Amino acid sequence: MRILQRLLTRYQGRYEFRLRQASKYAIVAAVAITFGAEFRASSAFAQRTTATTSKRGFNLSGDVRVDESQAGDRVPLTLDVILVTKGDQVVGRQRISPGGRYRFMDIFDGDYYLVVEVESKEVARVSVFISERSPVDLKQDIALEWRSTGARNGGGVISAADSYNRSASNKMLYAKSAKEIESKDYARAIETLRGLVAADPSDFPAWSDLGMLYLIQKDYEAAENSYVAALAAKPGYFAARLSLGRVQLARKNYERAIESLEASLKIEPKSAAANYFLGEAYLQMKKGSKAVVYLNEALGLDPVGMAEAHLRLALLYNGAGMKDKAATEYEQFLKKKPNYPDRPKLEKYIADNKKQ
Repeated sequence: MRILQRLLTRYQGRYEFRLRQASKYAIVAAVAITFGAEFRASSAFAQRTTATTSKRGFNLSGDVRVDESQAGDRVPLTLDVILVTKGDQVVGRQRISPGGRYRFMDIFDGDYYLVVEVESKEVARVSVFISERSPVDLKQDIALEWRSTGARNGGGVISAADSYNRSASNKMLYAKSAKEIESKDYARAIETLRGLVAADPSDFPAWSDLGMLYLIQKDYEAAENSYVAALAAKPGYFAARLSLGRVQLARKNYERAIESLEASLKIEPKSAAANYFLGEAYLQMKKGSKAVVYLNEALGLDPVGMAEAHLRLALLYNGAGMKDKAATEYEQFLKKKPNYPDRPKLEKYIADNKKQ
């Protein structure tokens, strides 16, 4: 099953999460796959893929195992597991303890990312593919490693610098919100987190959590305000800067989205997601020459995980009358996603437009 994704390998601060990929790498990323078929998922919030048909009723679950043997005295208390469509729509979000199990029920067939975050910082991203013919119950485990890495060595994905020291009472509030998020009591979690940021407006991870909760509820204005508050407290907070750009993109405020996403790339130039969404923002602004640069950069950083960029490039080239280049992009996409539901349509386009 070709769902193993590359993660960013540049990390900041003393601590890092990475998936273990193979024994020949000292510290790399890997996904423990327990189901051997390639699968595809779409949105339980009624977001549909480009497939002509859609089937609901699939259940995706798995254990998130964390190796803490080399963690030192600091380990994460909670992990967020998020299921999002390739169109960046959040299907569900669950907060679990390390070693816990996530479960997303009654989802559509379609194409997803399964994302793991620690304190609103992305540490793992896996492409999930569920076809209409997949078994109803699908299982995918994820193995993470928590390590102490010593001194700072550049920009990164998860770091001690992105943690936050809270008072005893605020630690209790944050732990309470974590349990409420885990139980999907989002309204109560929002209430708890609002109390927390009222007590300490500088708690940028709490503000970012609020943004995430509002995003789930599609309250984009409140989500944007929360991410702005997180950045007011910590301007260099990459996760909030990227999320702000994504919210602005969802609100069709493309100029502001470009500003935010360009700023996020200054913090983390090797972010495939930031490059992809910046390319999408330029595409929406009808600035194709700039969109091409960032979409191709996203593909270079994460060829399989960002395969959707081939479809966006094909759309751009087709609109410009460059059908041969569009056909090439479709060919590249199908090599990475051979079970794509609309494969026959893409193959016909390729046959009709590919120069011999």
